[in-house]
Amino acid sequence: MSLRIYNTLSRAVEKFTPLDAGHVRMYVCGMTVFDYCHVGHARSNVAFDVVQRWLKVSGYKVTHIRNITDIDDKIIKRAVENGESIRALTNRMVDAMHEDFDALGIARPTSEPRATEFVPQMLHMIGVLEEKGLAYRTSHGDVNYAVRKFPGYGKLSGKSLDELHAGERVAVLDGKEDPLDFVLWKGAKASEPADVKWDSAFGPGRPGWHIECSAMACQMLGDSFDIHAGGADLQFPHHENEIAQSEGATGQKFAQFWMHNGFINIDNEKMSKSLGNFFTIRDVLKSFDAETVRFYLVRSHYRTSLNYSDQNLNDARSGLKRLYTALQAATPTNVQIDWANSHAARFKAAMDEDFGTPEAVAVLFDLAGEVNRSKSAEQAGLLKALGGILGILQNDPVAYLQAGAGLDEVAIQAHIQARANAKAAKNFAEADRIRKFLLEQGIELKDSASGTTWEAAQ
Repeated sequence: MSLRIYNTLSRAVEKFTPLDAGHVRMYVCGMTVFDYCHVGHARSNVAFDVVQRWLKVSGYKVTHIRNITDIDDKIIKRAVENGESIRALTNRMVDAMHEDFDALGIARPTSEPRATEFVPQMLHMIGVLEEKGLAYRTSHGDVNYAVRKFPGYGKLSGKSLDELHAGERVAVLDGKEDPLDFVLWKGAKASEPADVKWDSAFGPGRPGWHIECSAMACQMLGDSFDIHAGGADLQFPHHENEIAQSEGATGQKFAQFWMHNGFINIDNEKMSKSLGNFFTIRDVLKSFDAETVRFYLVRSHYRTSLNYSDQNLNDARSGLKRLYTALQAATPTNVQIDWANSHAARFKAAMDEDFGTPEAVAVLFDLAGEVNRSKSAEQAGLLKALGGILGILQNDPVAYLQAGAGLDEVAIQAHIQARANAKAAKNFAEADRIRKFLLEQGIELKDSASGTTWEAAQ
């Protein structure tokens, strides 16, 4: 079975064939570095880390570009609030991002271009758009993109211009000819710091957000490449605008496949800094180990929404412990994956169907059950090797289980006694809560006529 990927542009799962045989060129929208990364950012970056891992396992060379937006309104505002330079803020946040992503096992991309390093390329693209009549200057020193002059606008979001215009009004003072027009170049403002102003043929200023990715992607990967990826919130307007700019300038199809990961929700609302309902990666890692967080993310399909809660992370930790318990049961040997093996074949079929990690994880649990029964070092080696494709199960199982146990024998017996007391008081809800809590810690209770004992959950 060949690899199939859901293409947001066509709204269908399509057979994947790269433009250049054996080589995949992939651009992933990266971070705007004004603050620490939150779990929503972890979700996107882990998802596309798994994508690039599977592409490599499938035999492709992968050129993986993940940009850094280091000039933006939010960055300017935060730097001014902090009383520090733009570069000092962005360097600090890039270092923090790398710490967080490294902890989660997210591989560094082939290249990580910064927007501020590509301003000449942005200015060139804006000039081409102006020459083609797709961009116009305003009296405020801005340069805007003329959306109505690009025939394909709306093809990624699936909305017509009339639908996109619903509820829009032209702002009298923004210089736009149409409310959907967007800024390519922002004229300099006297109130802004000097380190966010570049000289140009359009006057002093700085690039708009959308043009940054178009210029970097085309410069790093060519005018047309294989995969463009990012969060679902970027589909419109950011990615829609990227298509308009890039295809308007080059006349070529920008990206062959568009991939978008689903949101992480809290109380059915998207986690975001703007809503204030976010948890930073480093805060979550104070309570949960990094591999548990990664497993929590990869066991759901990248396109689905994912609810964040301590309970769901505890469930993930319990599941990961069950897999490590199987590896502890039989010392794994280093194996070359035999894709004809039934478990490996099922794993491959799942991943080849739009990176189906839930089904792939189900294979890991089935294989763990086999390892527990057979104590086969070869099967344990296969479990570890398949887990490694998802970025899990690479730690020493004994060390991992001991570090993650959290409860010593005294504490476990105290919980067992508290459960017995609750049952004696006919408080069965509390007794069930204690049993569930212990199971989440990887401890399974066994009731018998002689009393209650415990063992590591399988």
